[in-house]
Amino acid sequence: MTSTGQDSTTTRQRRSRHNPHSPPHDSSVTSKRGVKKGALLHSSPSLAEVKKKGRMKKLSQAAEQDLIVGLQGLDLNLEAKTLSGTGLVFDEQLNEFHCLWDDSFPECPERLHAIKEQLIQEGLVDRCVSFQARFAEKEELMLVHSLEYIDLMETTQYMNEGELRILADTYDSVYLHPNSYTCACLASGSVLRLVDAVLGNEIRNGMAIIRPPGHHAQHSLMDGYCMFNHVAVAARYAQKKHAIQRVLIVDWDVHHGQGTQFAFDQDPSVLYFSIHRYEQGRFWPHLKASNWSTIGFGRGQGYTINVPWNQVGMRDADYIAAFLHLLLPVALEFQPQLVLVAAGFDALQGDPKGEMAATPAGLAQLTHLLMGLAGGKLILSLEGGYNFRSLAEGVSASLHTLLGDPCPILESPGAPCRSAQASLSCALEALEPFWEVLVRSAETLEEDFLEEENVEKEEEGPWQPPALPILTWPVLQARTGLVYDQRMMGHYNLWDNYHPEMPQRVFRIMRRLEELGLAGRCLTLPTRPATDAELLTCHSAEYVGRLRATAKMKTRELHREAVRAGGLICFLLLPQVLNGAAVVRPPGHHAERDAACGFCFFNSVAVAARHAQAISGHALRILIVDWDVHHGNGTQHIFEEDPSVLYISLHRYDHGTFFPMGDEGASSQMGRAAGTGFTVNVAWNGPRVGDADYLAAWHRLVLPIAYEFNPELVLVSAGFDAARGDPLGGCQVSPEGYAHLTHLLMGLANGRIILILEGGYNLTSISESMAACTRSLLGDPPPLLTLARPPLSGALASITETIQVHRRYWRSLRVMKVEDKEGPSSSKSITRKVTPPAHRGSAVRMTAPDGNILDADTGKATSASSVEVSTPDQAKSETAVVALNQDQASDAPTREAMLDKTPSEAATEGATLDQTIVGTATVGATPGQTTSEEAVGGAEVIQTPPALRTDSQTPPASSVQGATAQISPSKLTESLGTLDLNSEAQLTPFHPLQVAFYAVTPLPWCPHLVAVGPIPESGLDVTQPCQDCGTLRENWVCLSCYQVYCGRYVSAHMLQHHGVSGHPLVLSYVDLSTWCYDCEAYVHHQALLDVKSLAHQNKFGEDMPHSH
Repeated sequence: MTSTGQDSTTTRQRRSRHNPHSPPHDSSVTSKRGVKKGALLHSSPSLAEVKKKGRMKKLSQAAEQDLIVGLQGLDLNLEAKTLSGTGLVFDEQLNEFHCLWDDSFPECPERLHAIKEQLIQEGLVDRCVSFQARFAEKEELMLVHSLEYIDLMETTQYMNEGELRILADTYDSVYLHPNSYTCACLASGSVLRLVDAVLGNEIRNGMAIIRPPGHHAQHSLMDGYCMFNHVAVAARYAQKKHAIQRVLIVDWDVHHGQGTQFAFDQDPSVLYFSIHRYEQGRFWPHLKASNWSTIGFGRGQGYTINVPWNQVGMRDADYIAAFLHLLLPVALEFQPQLVLVAAGFDALQGDPKGEMAATPAGLAQLTHLLMGLAGGKLILSLEGGYNFRSLAEGVSASLHTLLGDPCPILESPGAPCRSAQASLSCALEALEPFWEVLVRSAETLEEDFLEEENVEKEEEGPWQPPALPILTWPVLQARTGLVYDQRMMGHYNLWDNYHPEMPQRVFRIMRRLEELGLAGRCLTLPTRPATDAELLTCHSAEYVGRLRATAKMKTRELHREAVRAGGLICFLLLPQVLNGAAVVRPPGHHAERDAACGFCFFNSVAVAARHAQAISGHALRILIVDWDVHHGNGTQHIFEEDPSVLYISLHRYDHGTFFPMGDEGASSQMGRAAGTGFTVNVAWNGPRVGDADYLAAWHRLVLPIAYEFNPELVLVSAGFDAARGDPLGGCQVSPEGYAHLTHLLMGLANGRIILILEGGYNLTSISESMAACTRSLLGDPPPLLTLARPPLSGALASITETIQVHRRYWRSLRVMKVEDKEGPSSSKSITRKVTPPAHRGSAVRMTAPDGNILDADTGKATSASSVEVSTPDQAKSETAVVALNQDQASDAPTREAMLDKTPSEAATEGATLDQTIVGTATVGATPGQTTSEEAVGGAEVIQTPPALRTDSQTPPASSVQGATAQISPSKLTESLGTLDLNSEAQLTPFHPLQVAFYAVTPLPWCPHLVAVGPIPESGLDVTQPCQDCGTLRENWVCLSCYQVYCGRYVSAHMLQHHGVSGHPLVLSYVDLSTWCYDCEAYVHHQALLDVKSLAHQNKFGEDMPHSH
């Protein structure tokens, strides 16, 4: 955009000359840094001033036009289009089965009775849109299960008790009743009914309160109380009937949903996330496939995520940490169109099976976090939960959240325990190679070597939870309050018509809120000026008096309107509303205790914080989040010694050269005295920071600290000058991005959050951004957010720098690299790649023309040969060295593990589980990956990385799930015969089907194809030498200018040409592959066929075969 290219010097000069930092006749007012604020203005403008005004007008116009073009695809439509309503399926027919031979069996009708009583008591049933359960048809069940298995289950309707018991005993942890089949069909059909309603735009979200549960059921196998896999069937149904291409399944039941995992572990169209009790495999279902090391197979690698808990007593903080650090970032990159939750409530404290310590309030938080995905299209399907009270309260809390009620404040939030940190760290390392958003900064965190006395000691032994708190839900006159007063437009710059802080800012915002019907959905609150007593809580009496004196001056409106802006916010603290937005000006966060600064006179947010504490009668815990692009120096100084106020600022710093300049916005600032650790600065050191960067900061830093702090009120200094198109900020945050940031903060403080306008000087961007935030405050789901790129490396470095400073004070930031030595399934920690490329469509160790090493994941759970593939950068191909070592020390298979196999895995039942692949082509026998027992030999493993995903890659729903593409053993043995096996490695007999091969999957499209130029009339000459060095080895042709240069492993002249020209696409004269420097990936597209065909004809004298 034209507005993002300003340097900090220009910005600094503009602000220092024209900001009304102090009264124009008082030159004594200075900032804490001694910089003179508010120079006297000339009576007539100089030539430089005239030119400056012209540039400012032109810049603003261009920036706004750019933004209008960029916002054309944004759906901020009128109120009528906002979906509302929560669907509920609760059918009494689902209670018509029980265990005939064991009255104490945990999965019993009383579970649903307890839920029904709780929901009626709280009036939730009447607030929902009720749907009748329907039968799932055989064709629908066959999307996941085999026909033979479905037919077998159908016959149970006609069996007597003895026959039912005999059949049930052939499975693990199940019972059968003549009505089991009917109820299981109704349960699956209930979820399908909600899928139709949500995807048909009848409702926003929904919950199916059903039994029996389903997530353990496999392709042809009952397991763990489950007959049919409801969420798996629903995912396939959504794909088949509604053309949904990406589904996220979240399983928070305390037991691992192995059935769901096996249904999709080779499928990149379904992302499966499970967080469960594992205890190194000692907890049911006793599978190594439940460990973090199992991440999917073939094209599904990276799309299975397991977070295993290795001790009991895990709390809300542990679950929330897993969501923030892992699930939410990956989900945003995955971009699901539907979210299904296998909602078991057996992780709640008091459950006899789970023995965990999560609370209903904690599960409400998880539900809220998921509501920000897929445009709010979220369906919860009941799984486990066997303590009737905690089950009923957990379901109630989740349903409250789906209905838009605020999340209760957590009783004991704390931070994740060390065991949770270890599990989460291992999962992060295993998945980092597959997801760009998980890449850590090159400036890796140092390990914790804090002195013993400075670190809060972990509790010894299992944590004993308090009694379940009784949750309360507020009854409010209105959800969102709105403060605006047209009189605030009376404050304007009398001598500079182009000053960016103009009256039209608030007028345009309010006009947009009215156009969208959002203002009418809010409760408009009255306005009043702030009292002297309120102002004096943050400002000195001398300063307040000095500003009051301006009322006698010609510019008396300056004081009057500034005072009013500070007072308006206080009305949002009334109990009649849950949250609010204050459309006020002038801004306030730069205002110091005794000095005006940066367009600011009184610090509105600081005054509001002190007022809230005064009316609450105690040191209310307040979180202030300042996302204005400029550091809120005034707010930081006012609270830097106060531990009751946590101040977090994300701003441009540019190594101290961006306004307000100096080192006060540096990441090293952390507060003073008792407030040490309660000032947190994320200092961006450059422009172009956008949605991906802010969300990375939210997930990795802001929210972990915020949940640990557990605020009672959240205030946001909501400047929108980091928005796309702002003439001062030079950043790229979208309105959708601001909506997501707001939604994520709304889970805190019982939903009590107030947004207070600060900066933002592009009238279109501030209007759309505030509208998007207001929608979130009103409870609308955040709009779909497509991240155009991963977080910038510089932004990650800034986040990492802040984490390094503050992890001493906040245990939630200590998610560190650790080795998981707790169990046999993971004897070695994962080896991390140094810097994964932006696109990972590569084989193991493939080198690109610019020298980037595109390694396949070294932490994946499948076996892999370290094959050195012939690439365009190599002068000649090399023979791969593969060493195969079979671990003979695997655990003896248990009954549960054997029952766990699907039919497609039967051929490999006897395969040894912990196979380890060793060796590389050039390094020798080096320890490599450890596989899980679920590696199926002979699979054709073609990896399609998440970054390269396209909607057309969704596999057909009719394909048999769990099936494995088999390679002929004779062909595989023949292929292995061509490999030079490392004779020094200890080889033991192995089954040939235990080897997996990997192939490059090029991008099917890239945005730089438009750079391909017309083919020269003279054609192509594949024998042409490098234009710089004359070599004939390994040359490439630029597809923009058709100049020929050599590859990296000769003299790297093509790489140099790219650096100078910026031309992205090049064609290899060695193997006719096409590489995109900007995408860091191979590309194959129709637009490249003409030039490839011509090169093939010139090289081989014949047309290119299979040119389609």
